[in-house]
Amino acid sequence: MVVYLLALAAALANALTSVLQRMGVEDAPASDTLRLSLITHALRRGVWLVGFALMAVSFVLQAIALHLGRLTEVQPVMTTELLFLVLILGTWFRFTVGWREWLGATAAAAGLAGFLWFAAPKGGNMVPGAAEWLEVGGACLAVMAISIALALRGARWWRSAMFGVAAAVAFAFTAALTKMVTSFVASDWVSIFRHWQTYGLAISGLLAVFLTQNAYHAGPVAASQSALILVDPLASILIGVNLFGDNLRTAGAWGPLEALSLLVLFGGALLLCHSPLVSGVKGDDPAESELLSVRSRHRHVPDGLGDPTVQPNA
Repeated sequence: MVVYLLALAAALANALTSVLQRMGVEDAPASDTLRLSLITHALRRGVWLVGFALMAVSFVLQAIALHLGRLTEVQPVMTTELLFLVLILGTWFRFTVGWREWLGATAAAAGLAGFLWFAAPKGGNMVPGAAEWLEVGGACLAVMAISIALALRGARWWRSAMFGVAAAVAFAFTAALTKMVTSFVASDWVSIFRHWQTYGLAISGLLAVFLTQNAYHAGPVAASQSALILVDPLASILIGVNLFGDNLRTAGAWGPLEALSLLVLFGGALLLCHSPLVSGVKGDDPAESELLSVRSRHRHVPDGLGDPTVQPNA
């Protein structure tokens, strides 16, 4: 229970991070994509720095959850970030929560509960060797490289989604490294500096953050959030099983029930991603961008997060 509560708190912090960091990079020049200038632009925005602080809080909460629990337990719970995101947009920014949001939230919550119940994750105590790390790390790097290459061309939603896929895989691998490093901290915190996983965690984490900023900057938040939310738990489940020996019930009807639960979870998550509360696009039309900017200042709605056709509550 403690593991799930910690993961939920981390998901809430992530949702706040998504909103604040989106506000911090949405007005950066298009030429900043895949450049360090995107980060320097963000660092000059106070709202982005607040988001970064919340990201650090989320990391600590997630690290403790990963130390106490399994990768296959913690990472699927992180999908509740979308539920919290809709809640924030509905309360803080005063948008109406309609049938799409209620249906998506119900499906996502039911799918997550079903997966955790049917899968009943166990094990996860295997200490991976160099060969296992090399195999899993190589696979993650290959997926990230292909996703980044695909993100360099195509429509804005496609670029945003591909950057999101790369960032999600980076976050999943970062979670695996975090779980390993927390075990070093628990036994002898000084020893963390003698293990390559500590430095790998720093590099992987920074890469994940960098790719996430590019995903937010490249196009619709619906595309980036869909990729981040859906790919991360899938990659984490695969990593947990292959790297740490997480054991899921798959015999008999359990396997199909788990697959069905994941489909319900992801269906609800996709519905939420495409909700007018979440799925806005940065306006390519200067007039539209100006309208969104004015609305952001007067209604405190971050540009690109809300659909200008959706009216907030009075």
